[in-house]
Amino acid sequence: MLFSKLKLSKYINNISGLQLFQLLRFGVLLLISIVFAKSGMKIHEIGKYEYFILIAGALCYFWVHAIINTLLPLYKNNKSFDKKERKSPVLFNSFFIITILSILAAIFVYTFKNIIAQYIGDNNAIPYLNLLLLYITFGTPSNLIEYIFLLQNKPHNIIGYGLVSFTLHLLLVAGPALLGMDIYYCLAGLVIISGARFIYLVLLVIKYSQLKLSGSFIKEHSKLAFPLMLSFLVSGSAQYIDGILVSSKYDASVFAVFRYGAKELPLVAMLANAFSVAMLSGFSSKEEIIKSLATIKRKSKQLSNLLFPVTIILLISSKWLYPLVFSDKFSESAAVFNVYLLLIISRLVFPQTILIGSKKTKIIFIVSVIELIINVGLSLIFIQYWGIIGVAYATFIAFALEKTILTILVQSSLNIKAKQYIAWPSLLFYSVITLTTYIIVTIIG
Repeated sequence: MLFSKLKLSKYINNISGLQLFQLLRFGVLLLISIVFAKSGMKIHEIGKYEYFILIAGALCYFWVHAIINTLLPLYKNNKSFDKKERKSPVLFNSFFIITILSILAAIFVYTFKNIIAQYIGDNNAIPYLNLLLLYITFGTPSNLIEYIFLLQNKPHNIIGYGLVSFTLHLLLVAGPALLGMDIYYCLAGLVIISGARFIYLVLLVIKYSQLKLSGSFIKEHSKLAFPLMLSFLVSGSAQYIDGILVSSKYDASVFAVFRYGAKELPLVAMLANAFSVAMLSGFSSKEEIIKSLATIKRKSKQLSNLLFPVTIILLISSKWLYPLVFSDKFSESAAVFNVYLLLIISRLVFPQTILIGSKKTKIIFIVSVIELIINVGLSLIFIQYWGIIGVAYATFIAFALEKTILTILVQSSLNIKAKQYIAWPSLLFYSVITLTTYIIVTIIG
């Protein structure tokens, strides 16, 4: 027994720990979606839940990810604190920034609730506003927890926290639906688990960080994070703008169908993002950069071998799986989902990791502006001809162009060639097979 544990432990590192955490998150969110669809809950009520999540995500995702992504390279390489300090104040200052911004985001939602409700809401009202404000305030900073364990090199803690946290998440959010209760109680459960995570976050910050506020570090962190905030706001906002576009053109039922379909293969997004973030601390010296590039190339090939076959199987089977897993009400979601599956081609290329790790965040912002213009522009055009599927096509094209431009800029600004971190033969092979499968499945209908 001990031997098997030791044997398993050698495969658990910061990268795999964070990837397993994201898989747990995906599994629980998927189960919640299935429970909602199977519980007999009205699709209009599910639409309210999706509105709730959309508003919270749209207001917070960009600055949370920017702070976390810049925290990782700054943790051991900043100008504000002595690297020899036993308990660095870095975590406390990052926690302070995230908490203040969360409070400001909640104030923003409350102040502009009527305007927001005109574009995202149910009958010109934000569903369960008070719960939403609590969720933003306490749930948003909690995204820092798994990265604290990452910085402390405690991958087992990441997995343990994920198992406990997401088990409670599932019980508190899906449980009320199974009992036939109103969606209000599901959202209340979400707020409760968010509050518990926040309390745990505070305890971790006290344990691992010196409680010393530093204006110089906040300035340094903000200066590095700000271009990335704008980048995530611009590039990531496309998915939220897509949601707003669909919600403004269709009712809550169609919006729910779109949201259930507008999901990449979560394995791809979560494993790729976790891998990308975990690699950010490996660009502090020339030797580490060379090593990190080789790791990105090797690991991305491994991800391709795992995830492309799964994607192809889902492309073929999604037409039957959606009604089976969810319900007949979501049959049309499968066509949208198939387009989003194609994003795997862009996701498994990592020029953004190299640029962020090298602190070239301004480049990413500029490219993100280009991507947003293309995405929104094409969405506005395509939705007129293909409906909600047209929005998905626009996202696929914009993502592909963004990664192409970033790859070119990595070579021009850092003199790093694409072949140093992209496993071209496997990527091209799988991309052709995936696109061919999509075309065949779409034609057959």
